[in-house]
Amino acid sequence: MTEFEKFDSLLKTIKEITCSRLEMDEKLRRVCKLLKENFSHFDWVGFYLASGNELVLGPFEGEPTQHVRIPFGKGVCGRAAQTKETVVVQDVSKETNYLACSPKVKSEIVVPIMKNGKFVGELDIDSHRLSAFTEKDREFLEKVCEILSSIF
Repeated sequence: MTEFEKFDSLLKTIKEITCSRLEMDEKLRRVCKLLKENFSHFDWVGFYLASGNELVLGPFEGEPTQHVRIPFGKGVCGRAAQTKETVVVQDVSKETNYLACSPKVKSEIVVPIMKNGKFVGELDIDSHRLSAFTEKDREFLEKVCEILSSIF
């Protein structure tokens, strides 16, 4: 299976999950599991949901994190919430405003979820590899978040 076919197949599965009768948390949990199982460089996959001016940890797959609430603007997740733009950090050790979830994390991508122009949450993925995320990963994950916006 080519990379394109893999992405296409996963997007189809994610659309099926979003259209199911499951509760929102269960849909997000299944997407976390699907992404973590299909990408060896996705070591932690989770969602943060907007609540006022902070992010609240939602469903995730991976090691537990102490960061269950993050103010907008703080860390990589807070920056993505504030700017409403995807943030890719290929080497977290070079970030001055970084909230370390685990010493194993080397790179991170955070993709905002927008609903009718409003920030509602974000997909956060950590990798234990340096420079783990490609432009194709970014494009794919932005499509994932576009699909997921329908459940908010």
